Amino acid sequence: VPVYVHNPHLDALKEDILYHFSLGTETHSLQDMFGDVKFVCVGGSPWRMKAFTEYIAAELGMEDPKSEYPNICAGTDRYAMYKVGPVLSVSHGMGIPSIAIMLHELIKLLYHAKCTDVTIIRIGTSGLEPGTVVVTKQSVDPTFQPRFEQVILGKTVVRNTDLDQSLAEDLLQCSKELNQFKTVVGNTMCTLDFYEGQARLDGAFCSYTEEDKQDYLNKAQEAGVCNIEMESSVFAAMCKLSGLRAAVVCVTLLDRLKGDQLRSSHEVLHSYQQRPQILVGYYIKKQLNAKAKDS
Repeated sequence: VPVYVHNPHLDALKEDILYHFSLGTETHSLQDMFGDVKFVCVGGSPWRMKAFTEYIAAELGMEDPKSEYPNICAGTDRYAMYKVGPVLSVSHGMGIPSIAIMLHELIKLLYHAKCTDVTIIRIGTSGLEPGTVVVTKQSVDPTFQPRFEQVILGKTVVRNTDLDQSLAEDLLQCSKELNQFKTVVGNTMCTLDFYEGQARLDGAFCSYTEEDKQDYLNKAQEAGVCNIEMESSVFAAMCKLSGLRAAVVCVTLLDRLKGDQLRSSHEVLHSYQQRPQILVGYYIKKQLNAKAKDS
């Protein structure tokens, strides 16, 4: 399966500059650099994506002896990108606009590199019983509808937010085999903000009561929402349009029905944040081993 772009204007471009990656079709041989990519893992923090690269390199037995993994996007500080074997790791910053810009350029990069059969997984953080890993079934908006709305040329365009269900099931199966931490499949609510957008009481502004907050979060729970983050809707929509098999795997850092502030120690939070990496690393390794057996 190829990676699709739906833009007739791209054919007319002499050079396609992937501005926020500091890469381009004339300045870089994208097919040589990225043609073998089969797995893309994306996450908010550049630091976390570098850590994931080091982790997956060790898991796949592809460690660099000097343990040097250069940032491919070193020409910009917007995003960081690392590659080891068939696995590409890219940071996307916080929120829908930041991940959307990254995905436009990532999808074009994979297209120009003629990549095929690519699986993309967002590894992130969110809220539920601390330490639980949530594999997203469907991304929903703050009114609990499975849709992503964007205004294009003054008109509202609605896109669906379906993720690959078989990939979600595969990840759940991997978590059972690992048997290291609780993993659930559920809906993920995607918001435009961390504070008021997620019904927190500790932002600079708040126009509702504790009771209003609890009421809203209970309604979310009734709608099948297991966690809240700020990227999954546009991620699901754009991956579906480009034919990428996509999943979202988030670890939860706190139970929002019990509080808003992250009070766990740095060590505990760090160990939680490794859980999506462990699960996705296991999945990638399993897929590559199966492929090696087939060939």
